[in-house]
Amino acid sequence: MAFWRMSTSDATGFKFLFSIVFIYALMSAIVYSVLHMKFISPLPSDAPLERFSEARAVEHIRVLAEEIDGRQEGRPGLKEAATYIKSQLEMVKERAGPNLRVEVEETQVDGSFSMMFLGHSISLGYRNHTNILMRISSMDSHDTDASVLMNAHYDSPVNSPGAGDCGSCVASLLELARLVVDSGWTPPRPVIFLFNGAEELFMLGSHGFMTKHKLKDTIGAFINVEASGTGGIDLVCQSGPGSWPSQVYSQAAVYPMAQSSAQDVFPVIPGDTDYRMFAEDYADIPGLDIIFLLGGYYYHTSFDTVDRIVPGSMQARGENLISVLKAFTSSSRLKVASERKDANNDMVERAVFFDYLTFFMVYYPRRVAMVLHNIPAALFLCVPFFLYMMEPKTHPLLSILWAFLKGVVNHFAGILLGVIFPVLFAVIRLFFAYPMSWFAHSYLAFLMFIPCSFFGLLIPRAISDRVSHSQGVSSKKIMKVEPSDEARFWGAFGFYAFATTAYFFAGLNGGFMTFVICISMLLGWIAFCMSVKSYGYNSIKSPMFYVIPLVPCLLYALYFGGILALFLIEKMGMMGAIPPPYGYYLADVAVAAVIGIVTGLCLGPVIPICDRWLAKSSILKFLLHFSVVMLAVSSQFFPYSKDAPKRVVLQHTFISAGGNEITGSSYDLAVIDSNSMEFIFKHAPEVAEELHAGPSFSLANAEASPQEAWLALFPISCVVTTNGRFSAKANNISERYSQFPHLQTHKPQTTFKNGTRRVHLELSLGSLEEIWVTVLNITGPLSGWSFADGKPPAPELPPGGPPSYILRLSGNSGEKWNFWLEASSEDEVRVDVAVLDQRLDEETIHLKGLFPKWSDVIAYTSFLSTYFF
Repeated sequence: MAFWRMSTSDATGFKFLFSIVFIYALMSAIVYSVLHMKFISPLPSDAPLERFSEARAVEHIRVLAEEIDGRQEGRPGLKEAATYIKSQLEMVKERAGPNLRVEVEETQVDGSFSMMFLGHSISLGYRNHTNILMRISSMDSHDTDASVLMNAHYDSPVNSPGAGDCGSCVASLLELARLVVDSGWTPPRPVIFLFNGAEELFMLGSHGFMTKHKLKDTIGAFINVEASGTGGIDLVCQSGPGSWPSQVYSQAAVYPMAQSSAQDVFPVIPGDTDYRMFAEDYADIPGLDIIFLLGGYYYHTSFDTVDRIVPGSMQARGENLISVLKAFTSSSRLKVASERKDANNDMVERAVFFDYLTFFMVYYPRRVAMVLHNIPAALFLCVPFFLYMMEPKTHPLLSILWAFLKGVVNHFAGILLGVIFPVLFAVIRLFFAYPMSWFAHSYLAFLMFIPCSFFGLLIPRAISDRVSHSQGVSSKKIMKVEPSDEARFWGAFGFYAFATTAYFFAGLNGGFMTFVICISMLLGWIAFCMSVKSYGYNSIKSPMFYVIPLVPCLLYALYFGGILALFLIEKMGMMGAIPPPYGYYLADVAVAAVIGIVTGLCLGPVIPICDRWLAKSSILKFLLHFSVVMLAVSSQFFPYSKDAPKRVVLQHTFISAGGNEITGSSYDLAVIDSNSMEFIFKHAPEVAEELHAGPSFSLANAEASPQEAWLALFPISCVVTTNGRFSAKANNISERYSQFPHLQTHKPQTTFKNGTRRVHLELSLGSLEEIWVTVLNITGPLSGWSFADGKPPAPELPPGGPPSYILRLSGNSGEKWNFWLEASSEDEVRVDVAVLDQRLDEETIHLKGLFPKWSDVIAYTSFLSTYFF
């Protein structure tokens, strides 16, 4: 009954609120369909041969991810995948017409180098990794002609079938190679398709190509195809050096998906791609890094299967790739390495670019952005003087300046409160609910945090109205001084204008979002002023006339913010577990804060004019009550499902001494999100029983795995800080393995006149058959070694411990590694060895099977041993 007794003003406010909600709901539906490729019609397998067909590409994924059992380094499936890829390329070669020269080759790469990864300096040594290469060129081309490289990796991470990462990438290029040949197109410049077999081991396949292959200096441009999920938006996340690659993409892409701001965010995201080897570390080749962003729930899990590929994604990717490939090969700016050195000026300038819901793309150089992105700030600074000159007696200049300044402060306060309130509600909710209850139901996060963020956005206006009312300020007076709609509008405009300017002078590549907001707000303000003359200031039609010109901008803000929010939500299951108490809150606080920022981005532009109808106590109470109800409702949802699994790392650890003795065995268990092992044991008591954890298990009282136990995962081990160690038996281990990994000297050490000594070592990996990687942690007075040009990487500096040096070795476990270490003194050199074997014993397989269906268990065996020399 209270609703029916509501005042006319409140009723009008609610009508306006629900009108705004309807508009945003309609725009959100459009954005959802765009992000999930609903507007793309995939072509069937019998589509014309001159068209890219998603169905034909998906069939390649099916073979790679289903028929081949595991494409991990060390497993037979990786060689099977290489054989399949080569056979498909040979079939394409047989169909080539007389206008094309098609070459297919298989190469083995090896090498050694140092790199920074996840903030750690490490060295890598590798051998016998397989790359498959196809070169398509016209009959009159030369081997030295500038070419375009298309790159994808065919290996997959441990325990994952790798349909998305990166079976989808390989399938895209296989279908693209077929299309180049079958379409009758003769490339003006050669096209090289590189299928590298060791990206998951830190870009080793691409490193081998860039350091050893004869064609490396002919590459004039490249496109690296990657996947951080199973489809959706196929975003250009990195572009460069220079602006040319993004310019080509903006002109050629059929469904452009690129935002220069992604390059500002990508360095913050833990991980890397082959783009680094081509454009940064070992060459300066102009190129694009194109990545599937959505479906991150399944990334690097056993759920990354072919049925998870988002329909339409492969079709959109393929049509983009063939169009951009043709543009690159036709460009006069395609140059070999020696020519690029003489044209460095073309590679300096960067650009600002963004797509509008994949329909078209806006692109302009940074020198243009210098003018455009500073116009709003200049306009904001000029408006007070313009208003003063129009009516100098009515509007004192200082009053106008003060009103504008207060408008900026008020809008900033609203944006800030729009972030603080969701974070506050997220923390409060965790006192009576599990973290991440929104994880398997992403819509819950939006329903929980958007209303309370909207509440925060309206608070400054509500307080201002209350103060004005208590001071008896007339409405007419308000229209002429500090808190007027005009001052509020220009204050909000100034906030976005200064944000655009700050973004530009920070040297970042975005800023287009706030620039577009400024332009749209100006159009809305003009429409609002005209509507006031026609319908009056108190008519609800006037603010609607303000909103309507903003709709294209708001639609883009929802698109931009939706990508950011969905990507974050899906990735929170693998962002690492920080020890309690802070780790308990991290995921919810991060998602609440980002949704608060996105809400401010999407609703902030309408607030200065529309808050007059919305900042009413009845509406604020409604938003607050709705938020509380949603917090209570969300607490009833379980955080995980088969569509959004919880990630668990299960390591069966064996400690060996010598080559044939096991001195210890344990299960090391880790989670990599905010719900600890206590959560798993509570909902999977059979796992706790198998590990003898007991019903009263407490993380605080459990034995923690020492950090060195996770050496085989280094440096990814930084995300498994919340873990536990449980006893395990080493039953029949000697029956399964005749020999364990062992490190020993294979000839006497060499002593030099300057006091340094060189220890000659031989590492045998025993009878292990499915080795992913071997990691050595070398502690002591190390001054040199036979890897990475003799220079050890920057040392790790553990608290309270001596410096240590990390070396990762991979490839061909049947052969021994012979190398030397050089010490600067007679002090002992300690070498810790960790070997990650993908084979599991029957007990571990049984334990893995006890975990619930809503979890994804990354299980493997690790052999640890320590040596002194």
